[in-house]
Amino acid sequence: MINTLHIKNIGIIDDITINLNEGFNVLTGETGAGKTLIIGSLQILAGGRFSKEMIRKGENNSYVEMSVYLPNYGFEDDTVIVSREINVNGKNICKINGRLVTVSELKKFMNNIIDIHGQNDNQSILNVNTHIELLDEYSNLEIESNKEKYKKLYEKYIKIKTEISNNYGDDKEKQRKLDLLNYQVNEIEEAKLKVGEEEELENRRQIIRDSEKITVNLQEAEEQLHDNIIDGMNIAIKSLEKIEKYNEEYSRVVSVLKESYYEIQEASRDISDFNSNMEFDEKEQEAIEERLYLISNLKRKYGNNIKEILEYKNQVSKEIYEIENMEEYVQSLKNKLNETESEMYKIAENMSKIRHNFARKLSEEINKELEELEMKNAKFSTKIEFSQDNKFNVNGLDKVEFLISTNIGEEAKPLVKIASGGEMSRIMLAIKNVLADVDKIPVMIFDEIDTGISGIAANSTGEKMKKISKNHQVICVTHLASIAAKGDYNYYVCKEVEENKTKTKVKLLNEDEVLKEIARISSGTITEISLNHAKELRNMKIA
Repeated sequence: MINTLHIKNIGIIDDITINLNEGFNVLTGETGAGKTLIIGSLQILAGGRFSKEMIRKGENNSYVEMSVYLPNYGFEDDTVIVSREINVNGKNICKINGRLVTVSELKKFMNNIIDIHGQNDNQSILNVNTHIELLDEYSNLEIESNKEKYKKLYEKYIKIKTEISNNYGDDKEKQRKLDLLNYQVNEIEEAKLKVGEEEELENRRQIIRDSEKITVNLQEAEEQLHDNIIDGMNIAIKSLEKIEKYNEEYSRVVSVLKESYYEIQEASRDISDFNSNMEFDEKEQEAIEERLYLISNLKRKYGNNIKEILEYKNQVSKEIYEIENMEEYVQSLKNKLNETESEMYKIAENMSKIRHNFARKLSEEINKELEELEMKNAKFSTKIEFSQDNKFNVNGLDKVEFLISTNIGEEAKPLVKIASGGEMSRIMLAIKNVLADVDKIPVMIFDEIDTGISGIAANSTGEKMKKISKNHQVICVTHLASIAAKGDYNYYVCKEVEENKTKTKVKLLNEDEVLKEIARISSGTITEISLNHAKELRNMKIA
């Protein structure tokens, strides 16, 4: 339930905090005092649309926050704080327990917390996808065991279907996959890649690109060695040989020079060979470029280097083998799927029978409620369609939709197509009253749904909301005394002028103030007669 609602800078609301309670909370007050703005603030907090014109004049933003008690909702603390701030620039700041969320996330969360119903609002019950859940909750234990069995089978069914799909059980998908994998293997094999060849090719390409520079330096080195060093060393050796008999050291130096001479001669021959090998043709360069382009293209598809490309080829070859030899395995999965579908069908068929039985009971109860709400000619019905092509879903094979005919002779139509606001209000109230025990949304909000009704219907409407409040927190904006009289907690909404600005005020009334307010909305003025009437209405309050 909502414990506290804080609203700031919305319309004529300056800054108010409303402490709400369990049971039936009734809001009454002056026309234009801000009752609708309070409900509008809850709609904003529920993720509804917001117009910048709603921001209080002269302010830069609007802010709505509520503290809501949610036991068994998975939070560490049972009290959850939800807030939404909207700025004039359109920026939204939504939070759940201090955590930033998107508007859509806020809306999804709040859809399970509050159900706001005004004459023109689409409620959770207008969502056809919820009808089957509501019917199943209404049938309670009769269908629960079947749903548990079905749920386990459905999870198994989805798992098997996923496994078949992942293992290419579909023949067309299997062939498509095989064609793609074989193409990839062939493309890699035809390239005849070798680990390390890319580096060799790139090195060779760089040599070709720098061949002129290399040739010039090789030639210069060769000339310098031959003309200056080798010839000079030869002369030096011969000169020392002529005198080496005079000193052992001369002989030692001759040996050193001869050893160096032979090494330099070998180096000179190597340089000469390098130089002679520096001749390239354009075809070699083109071949290198083409090969490197091919390798680059394969790297883009299959790996960061040749080693990874070859590893990918081995992996794909293994996958091809598995696909070509998994026919037996896939067939076993298909057999399991058929067995599971057969079991699911039996349970789904049984659930459908249970739903048909309870659909009749539900329709009877709702039609009784409608009669008490002065809609004697209205006929509520539940349409159940059983899928003939075995399109299993989480709830079986049924599609459930609530229908209504508001006049004798008229065809039953979906709830969303009911045009009259007054009729829709009473239809919704009748449905909510019957389903109150199974509807898990904790907070029900009714915004002047009593418009267009009076007398017996008005009193019955109040009784229905009072009954709903036994299992839900109900917040109701009303202008009818017979409904206000049934409130557990009555709030008076008024507007006051402070410092030349109009502000909304909300006050929780004591019992004497409640009687005066009932008298005021009953006759327009507070008199002894209207007060006695208020006491009479109050005494009729359902405990």
